Amino acid sequence: MRDIRVSRLAGLIVEYSLAIQPRQILRIDAPDVAAPLVLELYRAALAAGAFPYSTLSVDGLLEILLEDGTDEQLTHVSALQFHEIETIDALATVWSETNTRSLSRVDPDRHARFLKAQRQLSNRRWERISAGELTWCGMLYPTNGHAQDADMSLGAYEDFVYSACHVDEDDPAAHWRLVAASLRNQADELESVRELRIVGPDTDLVVGVEGRKWIAADGRYNMPDGEVFTSPSETETEGEIRYTFPAIYHGREVEDIRLRFEGGRVVAAEAARGNDYLQSLLDMDEGARVLGEVAFGLNYEIDRFTRNILFDEKIGGTMHLALGSAFPQAGGSNTSGLHWDMICDLRADGEVYADGELIWRAGRFVRAPEAAAPEPVEAELG
Repeated sequence: MRDIRVSRLAGLIVEYSLAIQPRQILRIDAPDVAAPLVLELYRAALAAGAFPYSTLSVDGLLEILLEDGTDEQLTHVSALQFHEIETIDALATVWSETNTRSLSRVDPDRHARFLKAQRQLSNRRWERISAGELTWCGMLYPTNGHAQDADMSLGAYEDFVYSACHVDEDDPAAHWRLVAASLRNQADELESVRELRIVGPDTDLVVGVEGRKWIAADGRYNMPDGEVFTSPSETETEGEIRYTFPAIYHGREVEDIRLRFEGGRVVAAEAARGNDYLQSLLDMDEGARVLGEVAFGLNYEIDRFTRNILFDEKIGGTMHLALGSAFPQAGGSNTSGLHWDMICDLRADGEVYADGELIWRAGRFVRAPEAAAPEPVEAELG
């Protein structure tokens, strides 16, 4: 029995997020568990006059490569993959897993080498997106694996996912058009900011953003969405930050991460659990210790931690800062095989200052008179 919400999600992606036009080539990347959504995306793309095709992956292939592949095989990127990225007009990526912990025991160094090689494709994709040559959107099809991570039944998790996308409504695109206008206004207000100072529990971090473009994440790149983000200056991050939410990267969980930055780079790092994995990712390449993104989570309808970054990075009242690869369209130049979003919860006790003026308190932007920033505090790390 078809779920009307899956059909609406596919229609929303094709018509709103990707804005598919007749005769455009759409590639749909998805695991086999997401077949119901793939079928609806294919159907919607045909209705829009496009030329869709799908690439379905099979559970277990990546595990085999990471365990049995040679170094050459780990880092090989097919010329055919580059050709497709150069040829397609739109790309829909469905993130769904039956076992979200399937890679938890693979060698972290081998995994890091694989990810670094694959980042070449991602970087080229973003170059084409920045040039207006390609549209892309990533989404999730709910599975038992994701529901378990979120401590929900599958039915409850499906309700959560589809409600966050607003496809439980007759016209979800109308909602996202309103969200887009609000987020663009917020992004515009941040354009003139030279530096941000983030203050919270065990956190006092200054991030330079002068001359960088703030982007409204309004459902074009992700569904659901709800953030404003930029890529900060590569040399102007100073101070300490603590991430109280677990940071999850390709199914591996690292808890209670603390980082110290000097001159834009991580110079000290520790984690209560998963520290070896943290260090291996930081050592992936030269760009892995540099911030590639700073963002405000502004989707207040997403109010719980689900162990899935598609939703968690948008939690209203949080900020996320990503280590590694930056966004060229935001003015960033840092390159890395890594792009690891980590969430800083500022909802209960957090403040953000823009050039010394208080703009954010307890998880929300304020429009109050200027407030003086507190004196910086010294923090010990490691």
